[in-house]
Amino acid sequence: MAKATAAVIGLGNMGQGIATNLAKAGFPTVVWDVDPKALTRFKKMKSVSVAEPGDMAAQCSIIYLVVPASSEIDAMLKGKSGILANAKKNLILFDVTTSDPTYTKKLAKRALKKGVGYLDAGMSGGATGADKGILTLMVGGDKKVFNRSKKFCEAIGDKLFHVGPSGAGHTLKLVHNMVCHANFLTLCQAGRMAEKSGIALSDMIDVFNTANARSYISQFRFPKHILSKKWDARSRVYNLNKDLLMAVDLSKKLKVDASMGQGTSNFLKSAMSIGMSEMDFSLLYRDFDKITRPKVKNTGSKQKK
Repeated sequence: MAKATAAVIGLGNMGQGIATNLAKAGFPTVVWDVDPKALTRFKKMKSVSVAEPGDMAAQCSIIYLVVPASSEIDAMLKGKSGILANAKKNLILFDVTTSDPTYTKKLAKRALKKGVGYLDAGMSGGATGADKGILTLMVGGDKKVFNRSKKFCEAIGDKLFHVGPSGAGHTLKLVHNMVCHANFLTLCQAGRMAEKSGIALSDMIDVFNTANARSYISQFRFPKHILSKKWDARSRVYNLNKDLLMAVDLSKKLKVDASMGQGTSNFLKSAMSIGMSEMDFSLLYRDFDKITRPKVKNTGSKQKK
């Protein structure tokens, strides 16, 4: 533990790649997850140790927080055994959740009072990017703290952007995801139109990828996860729904129209209502017609003959 410099809390689809690449880059790495099964693979790695958040904070220079939301981070910061009470001098907390920027700013202020740097970062690249160490990071917070984090961030991402003060990274992530998810669902809709017109989905994607409608979604998501029938984009419908709810809520706080984002959010709510919460989001294409099919309301009254 004495030589540990980097830590990761949360070893899901994103966190496991981040932790692995920090270790591969030569940083003695500490990991933690509430699920003991997630720790199994790391216990076999020579340069990785396991410790709870408070112990990490006493030993490490930086902790990547790869958990579902700010509420989990809030809980880990508190108490005598929490991160802030045990923080090493100049510790950096690197929050890569997709979260409400208002909450993020509150956490950053609390950390600052204890002399702990707090950066919020949106990530792009998905689980595949995390595995390969080629994430795009859009970072908010003190720029001096960001510069101190770079040597670690370069092990997990190849495109690093400091985009503004505390909260800016999470704000840009919500905006980014609103565009990304709306793009995905628009392409799903276009694919359904093409197929029902007798055009092969693969032909539509080939044309789009050589024309102006091309995007990351058409170039990578559809070929790898949908045309392949693998349905393995490695993120849940729940996550997309959460992102859009926060993005639309933020637009209301900023008094900016987000009707396109609202439409995307409405579709995702419909998917959730038919039990797709825990399903891979690529399956939104497979089940597109089921999601958009009008629901028949049972009024409870009998029709007259």
